[in-house]
Amino acid sequence: MVFDTVHALHKEGLSCSEIARRTGYGRRSIAKWLTFETPPDRRRSALKPTSPLYFEAFLTECWKDGNRCGRHLFHDVKQRGYAGSFSNLERLLASWRRAERLVKDGASPAPIIPHQLGRDAVIPIRDPETGHVISPVVAAALCMKPRSMLTINQASKVSVLKQGSHEFSLMRSLAMRFRGVLRSGESSKLDIWIDDAVSSGLAPMVRFARVLHRDIGAVRNAVELPWSNGQAEGQINRLKTIKRAMYGRAGAALLRARMLPLINNHHHTK
Repeated sequence: MVFDTVHALHKEGLSCSEIARRTGYGRRSIAKWLTFETPPDRRRSALKPTSPLYFEAFLTECWKDGNRCGRHLFHDVKQRGYAGSFSNLERLLASWRRAERLVKDGASPAPIIPHQLGRDAVIPIRDPETGHVISPVVAAALCMKPRSMLTINQASKVSVLKQGSHEFSLMRSLAMRFRGVLRSGESSKLDIWIDDAVSSGLAPMVRFARVLHRDIGAVRNAVELPWSNGQAEGQINRLKTIKRAMYGRAGAALLRARMLPLINNHHHTK
């Protein structure tokens, strides 16, 4: 449990900030948990009868048996104690219908969207800690983050997503390999990666690989050469930010006064 992990890290002498960084929870929450001798009540994060996912097992069986009418399912789940609205139930059923249509049409599911990741799965992928559905934004971020940079909570989410979706596992593998190619300085690995991305069948990866192939010369230079235009782009972005913040507020004199210190500092650092 996270509560036990927090207390174990605290006994090792780690600060609340360091524990928060490792576990992915807020520093205030960590400090609060350390005041408890037993795990705090987690009813707020647990599924409740107002959520249709509270009755997910029952709804899944009904769905497999062919009972897919929202009104009928609403009546049946009400008899079992469902306290939510019909619209909440219908939103869950709509996501199941969309996922089935994708499988039936043979289309590649949209990437890193939990309830669409598995070709045969119609059940949303949920956080093992809270039981809540892992959002597309969180799944997308985890797909791009190296294992060494994941907190304990994030690593458990990645494991669940990889087990529940072959597409997520494949996309994460390609993303990590591409990260390795960029850091290796060896452009020879780029051609192999592009071939694997195209043959993966994942539409976003296929598009990205084809774009790389169209401008392969520039991509090779980015991998092999040590030079970067990051400094110039950073200064341009900083000046544009100042300019946009001053629209309608003052004239050229104030703009010059704000820009000159930046330019002078840039010259001094050279």
